[in-house]
Amino acid sequence: MVSKLGLGCMRMSSVWGGSTPDEAESIATIRQALDNGINFLNTGDFYGAGHNEMLIGKAIKGRREDAFISVKFGAIFHNGQWIGMDLRPVAIKNFVNYSLTRLGIETIDLYQPSRMDGSVPIEDIIGTIAGLVKEGKVRHIGVSEITTDQLRKANNIYPISALEIGYSLADRQIEEDLLPAARELGIGVIAFANTAEGLLSGDLQSPLSENDYRNHFSRFKSENLIHNLEKVEVLKQMALRKGFTPTQLAIAWVKEQGKNIMPLVSMSRRSRLPENISAMEIIFTPEEMNILNTTFAIGAIKGGTYLQR
Repeated sequence: MVSKLGLGCMRMSSVWGGSTPDEAESIATIRQALDNGINFLNTGDFYGAGHNEMLIGKAIKGRREDAFISVKFGAIFHNGQWIGMDLRPVAIKNFVNYSLTRLGIETIDLYQPSRMDGSVPIEDIIGTIAGLVKEGKVRHIGVSEITTDQLRKANNIYPISALEIGYSLADRQIEEDLLPAARELGIGVIAFANTAEGLLSGDLQSPLSENDYRNHFSRFKSENLIHNLEKVEVLKQMALRKGFTPTQLAIAWVKEQGKNIMPLVSMSRRSRLPENISAMEIIFTPEEMNILNTTFAIGAIKGGTYLQR
């Protein structure tokens, strides 16, 4: 039903404050992605306070059948700051109607809480979305950034189609139990943060600039960053030998981890599409895969990030 590569649309809107990217270019990027067979469009109703959904609505007008739309809900922002979650059934029923209107569609293909924070029982959250499926407002139910126990519990309430979670060479903790559970239950994995917040891009240098948001995370501080960039050097050298970029190899590695795994790559410019599409064609030799898995074994990257919350 979906392409092997997913398009993350978050960067097409202002989520944390700041300016909004060029809207015409964003729309053109979505349409060109669809033209190239990338049909999975990922958004959230809180991306730009609904701006992202309206943008996608404009981009898919007249070609709804070409797109598979995934919407996250529940996160509440005010003045560019995250202030909490609202997962109450009454709120979910309200959120979905606004999303449908902004997107200009009758049914959301994949609808998922952006996170489970324990404020509302899982039974109430999944049960409410199941009701939306019966109403025809939602096709499939997904979950995002949850634990293995939460995944199993949600799937027992209603069949879960997809799990959206951070996954990369630098963040492999889901391999211990969450990823095996998803495979066992037949749940697709939407893997975001493939370059680990730019760590695997090959462009980072130590120290980061003072105003870089990544300074908040221990992974990007002092000795940790120096250690981690030494690991990334292995990826850079392999990319050089293969004639690709480190980012392309990072995406390709995620793609190779299973048929049920989709790399989700955020883009807001058409110029990024060819590079990311070609990453899906990269093949690793057994020796290359062994080098990457050994260099970036669980625990090899020092320091935490928001993915370890």
